[in-house]
Amino acid sequence: MAMSKAIRVCGHLRQWSGSVVPSRKVQLHPSATLLYSATAVSPDVRQFATSSGRQEKLATKSVQKHDWNRAVSEAEKIVGYPTSFLSLRWLLSDEIANVALHLRKLVGSNHPLLKTAKTLIYNDKNQQAWGLIVLLVSKAAGHVANIPDMEQDKSAGVLHSQRALAEVTEMIRTSHLVHQGMLNLQSFDNAGNDLSGDSDMIFGNKIALLGGDYLLANACQQVATLRNQDLNMLISSAFRDLAESNFIGERDEQNNPLPTKPSALAKELATDVNSLDDLGFGDLEDNTEPMKIDGVVGNPEKEWSLRHVLGGGSLLGKSCQGALMLGGHPESLQKQGYQFGKHLSLAWQACIDMQPFLLPKLPMGAQFSLVSAPVLFHLEHDTDLYEEIEKGRRSVDNIDYTKVHQAVLDGPGLEKTKILQRKHSLAAMKVLNELPATDARRALQNIILAMQEL
Repeated sequence: MAMSKAIRVCGHLRQWSGSVVPSRKVQLHPSATLLYSATAVSPDVRQFATSSGRQEKLATKSVQKHDWNRAVSEAEKIVGYPTSFLSLRWLLSDEIANVALHLRKLVGSNHPLLKTAKTLIYNDKNQQAWGLIVLLVSKAAGHVANIPDMEQDKSAGVLHSQRALAEVTEMIRTSHLVHQGMLNLQSFDNAGNDLSGDSDMIFGNKIALLGGDYLLANACQQVATLRNQDLNMLISSAFRDLAESNFIGERDEQNNPLPTKPSALAKELATDVNSLDDLGFGDLEDNTEPMKIDGVVGNPEKEWSLRHVLGGGSLLGKSCQGALMLGGHPESLQKQGYQFGKHLSLAWQACIDMQPFLLPKLPMGAQFSLVSAPVLFHLEHDTDLYEEIEKGRRSVDNIDYTKVHQAVLDGPGLEKTKILQRKHSLAAMKVLNELPATDARRALQNIILAMQEL
């Protein structure tokens, strides 16, 4: 009976995703010995170079190209099994079965929720495997010896509570993505009008709202069952950060973010993209308090960092910190866990932001984030481009993306983003270097290296 339900749900998921999910063959390769070194030079060295001439080096025994899918699949073997909410346990639930059934009604409606759902099913590399990262951090750091055997998952080398926290992390992240799939059907000019002709869109908004709320409710319940007040406070502050991320800077009528117009003193106040200094958000002192945003808007790197720390980096960092808390580690190491998760998330986001600008020409009808790092850095260099951005105050669809794309390619934005990505990758690597050399640590290093090849 249970297996037939799983088959039925999977059938629904394949149908509303638009095509049959392809089977994926897992390729095995020998584990590479990955060691971070800031000074040692060897014949097998991968260098991270910056425009200032400073070079950081990642030593690696393997000279193979680090494939993203292979790095993730090998990491999953180390911690036992994937943590995605689309696991068998979730597919067997009546609630998910009902959501999958209702989503079929949206096929052909062009509701943005369909795109989100399809991305989750295909496990797009642009959607971070955050639950997996939390489990790898948990295993790499280990746990104190006085934890009872009943609380340990000895086959995977993590605690049951740490695995539960990893699932909570993915549920929160997924609920945030689902909620962002809602459409504003009554803009200022259309307020109060009859929406009877938009029944499919209304239905899609209901599914996005209730589906996201369902995941959030389950996440809250699962955190409560861990019976750890400090952890509860930490994850609650991550909820707050996700909500605040939607109120940074300007937005169009569909709540799509728009970059802030650079001030006349933007170049003078700009931070050094090579520097690893604290950006002044206040999270290094107490990351449960709201972040400080004074002087952030209009500064390209600070604005980009704040948007994405609030929009996800805080969640991953605090989940890594919480995993080390559950493992009984001292507060100093817990803070290092937060730093690792935050920097890894920012490095990941910078990598994603670069993808549209690696193409010499933007495909017809394609769009990209207007608050991506290359665009923000270019606006600092060429403020005249903001005239094109201002056309999107009503809707970002009014912007000529081809023009913006070409302008960014001709400017310094892409190169600065590459430096930004390498900087945060190195910061994450330095934290890993403080942990014992284990398979889990090597898997995390392998994932960071694979990001350079995306």
